[in-house]
Amino acid sequence: MSDKPIMAKATAVWLVDNTTLNFKQIADFVDMHELEVQGIADGDVAVGVKGFDPVANNQLTQEELDKAQENPLHKLKLKFYAAAVGEEKRRGPRYTPLSKRQDRPASILWLVKFHPELTDAQVSKLVGTTKPTIQAIRERTHWNIANIDPIDPVALGLCKQSELDAAVQKAAAKKAASGEVMNDDERRKLVGIETSLGMDAEPKIPTAIEGLETFSLSGNDEDDDQDAHDDSRDADSFFNLPDDDE
Repeated sequence: MSDKPIMAKATAVWLVDNTTLNFKQIADFVDMHELEVQGIADGDVAVGVKGFDPVANNQLTQEELDKAQENPLHKLKLKFYAAAVGEEKRRGPRYTPLSKRQDRPASILWLVKFHPELTDAQVSKLVGTTKPTIQAIRERTHWNIANIDPIDPVALGLCKQSELDAAVQKAAAKKAASGEVMNDDERRKLVGIETSLGMDAEPKIPTAIEGLETFSLSGNDEDDDQDAHDDSRDADSFFNLPDDDE
């Protein structure tokens, strides 16, 4: 539920013309700057705007208005609607403006391509679509799939970055709790920059080959020397042939 009246500027016009409220009281109630309210009173702002009675239109009680007129420090409070409490938390698909509905298939394709861990319900909540549409795009059976290019829903204005991040983290937590193993791409998306910076700079040497870089040949040095000595002796015996006189 909004914390300011509908048709705020028209409401300000009516309050300026029909009450003794000061500019600050009116400005706080309609969420406008005090100088803008003063401009309305001077005839420089909202010229031609017809006043909108907040009492007659059930946005302000007469009792609340009387209190504010009697006390210059009293802040007007919007009329309370018990039935409207929690209205902003209504469940179900997000409402998508008509001008952006044609962009939803592109955003769905982006989500199923780059965040396959998201469930159909999460995708539906993020971009305001139906599960059959999501399923058709996942299976590439959508009637216009050949002409759809994946586009980030945040860039299209279909959802906020914070909402997308929250959905991805929730899906990751659920996957981890179920014992599924994440691949490298999924892990890179989730660990974050801070965690990545804390990882080892270089991979450790596998146990099977650890120590090879310091392996010494000292144990074979004597054998090599002996072989060299034997070769030298054989060469001497070959060239020192017996004299013909013998």
